[in-house]
Amino acid sequence: MCWYEEVSPTSRSRWSLARQLLVLQLAMLCVLAGAGITFAWLDARRAVEENARDQVRAIAEAVADAPTVASAAGSANPSATLQPFAVRVQADTGVDFITIMSPDGIRYTHPNPALIGRHYIGTIEQAQRGQEHTETYTGSLGPSVRTVVPVFGPGQRVVALVAVGITVAAITAELRERLWPLFGVAGAVLVVGVLGGWLISARLRRQTRGIAPDELSNLFEYHEAVLHSVREGVLLVGRDGRIRLCNDGARTLLGLDTDPVGRDLASLGLRDELAHALTSAEHRAEELHLTDSRVLLVSTTAVRSGGRAQGTVVVLRDHTELQTLTGELTTARGLAEALRSQAHEAANRLHTVVSLVEIGKPEQAVEFATAELAFAQELTDRVVGAVAEPVLAALLLGKAAEASERGVELTITPDTVIDDVSPGIEARDLVTILGNLIDNGLEAAVRGTGHPKVVVTARSGEDGLLLRVADSGPGVPEDVDVFRRGWSTKAGDGHGLGLALVGQAVRRYGGTVDVGRDTGAVFTVRLPRQEADR
Repeated sequence: MCWYEEVSPTSRSRWSLARQLLVLQLAMLCVLAGAGITFAWLDARRAVEENARDQVRAIAEAVADAPTVASAAGSANPSATLQPFAVRVQADTGVDFITIMSPDGIRYTHPNPALIGRHYIGTIEQAQRGQEHTETYTGSLGPSVRTVVPVFGPGQRVVALVAVGITVAAITAELRERLWPLFGVAGAVLVVGVLGGWLISARLRRQTRGIAPDELSNLFEYHEAVLHSVREGVLLVGRDGRIRLCNDGARTLLGLDTDPVGRDLASLGLRDELAHALTSAEHRAEELHLTDSRVLLVSTTAVRSGGRAQGTVVVLRDHTELQTLTGELTTARGLAEALRSQAHEAANRLHTVVSLVEIGKPEQAVEFATAELAFAQELTDRVVGAVAEPVLAALLLGKAAEASERGVELTITPDTVIDDVSPGIEARDLVTILGNLIDNGLEAAVRGTGHPKVVVTARSGEDGLLLRVADSGPGVPEDVDVFRRGWSTKAGDGHGLGLALVGQAVRRYGGTVDVGRDTGAVFTVRLPRQEADR
């Protein structure tokens, strides 16, 4: 059950992220469309006004240069000739008015004949001085863009003035015609933008489940807080083998110094069997795996979508401390079994002594008891005298008693001397290494042919610590990694961890372990001297 799939009543009263995004997109589209239309209108207006100015200037210059205008201006009735001429030119060019006037501004022509003979409304001072002048002025036809140019007679004397204009209403009508297509394009852009924004909003609403932004932010913060606060490691591995998610617990358990998100799993330097387990689509429930320093329980679940795997969710749990306690418990049980075996052997010997006394042979009873006591004391004295580490001495004595009970001859070589153990090596790791090697040797010796035998050598020196266990068993195959988790010569599950733990402990201290396969199996472990503060 995912609690975030339900939208609370509080979130319904607030706009969801999808709705806010849709409104924001619509507002941006409206602002952009409005700004675009405004700029286009201003640009079109400027272009239309400039075009009108150029047009009236060109027509005014052409009319002023016409010979008819200069000759008619000096006649007795200029309007008789110039009015028809002006009306014809106005019709041909499409301007709103062409006014020809005297140098004093008295009209000779006008679109409204009733205004002929009246004074021109506008600025004519520049034209009277022989210069062109263009302006926007409100005359008898309303606001217009007009140009006034002089008409020169003999001797460059100003004999008349010509004013040509286009009304602002006409300019506005032309501007409106230009803007209608622009409004259509802007409307189409708005429609497409609204449709696209609605589709994006709908998709976002499905993906965010209609959650409001503050709730989405809280959800992310809760997710991050929970993900990185749990001790268990959580990984999400994609189908391409790249890590999509990794919490702090996983980084600690896998011994990663940097965030591996986005990196290929193969580049992390994990053991092959662990890397395969992390990428496998098969379901795994608390499968035991080893790193160089930890024992991990790995659980994997495939993430499927559309019937095919999209990745793998991996949960890692630290089993190191429990495995250590289990090993210590196993050692304690071994020692208890050794004591039980010794008690059983002592009871048998005591019964033998009592029986010899009862049948009247006290001399033989004393001789037998003395010999057994001397043998046991000799083994104890030799082990205790040679091995300064009491835990190792107890382990060797216990394994000797266990070997005797199982019918295996356990020999501790005369050169076994451990004056001191490197201060950086923990006693429980030595028990793990030597105890598992001896147990493995006892199992192999029992399965072998001939007299079962295990030979143990342990000695310390300036170069470090050497531990060697040889057995008379059938040996190990050539092409098998015996230190791989799960390898065992025993049938059934739950085996194959002892030698893997040996390999892990040896790697932790930077040591080496060699496997000899000549006669039986010979395991040789070399541990260099460690720093005191390891």
